[in-house]
Amino acid sequence: MVILFALFVVQFSIACVCLSVSETQEKEIGRRGWEDSNDNIRLEAQHFFGCCGFDNITKSTEFCLKSKIQCCESKENCNCPNCGPKIMKAIDSALNISGGIGLFFSFTEFIGVWLTVRYRNQKDPRADPSAFI
Repeated sequence: MVILFALFVVQFSIACVCLSVSETQEKEIGRRGWEDSNDNIRLEAQHFFGCCGFDNITKSTEFCLKSKIQCCESKENCNCPNCGPKIMKAIDSALNISGGIGLFFSFTEFIGVWLTVRYRNQKDPRADPSAFI
């Protein structure tokens, strides 16, 4: 029961943190992830989202041409959107879904703790009342 309650506290805390991350913090997480990732990861993200560069500062036409994204066929005709807004939307939805699921299961665990405390020491009505244990 103590372990279940400790698990509830940890899971509830993490769910609350997931739901309370602000938009600026999400943007910082996305930017750091983009800057720290290697070219293969960036290339995969650009292909998946159909975009180029995280924002206007990190957008490189040469890298977009090299990655052969559909929206950037030639140097003159390279008008891909930035990946930042698409990645931010994915991060936001992932955090909201994780937080919601975490809250659901943490409250389920709390109900389990409450039921355990409530019904743990009840006597069995079929038991012999004259028996000691």
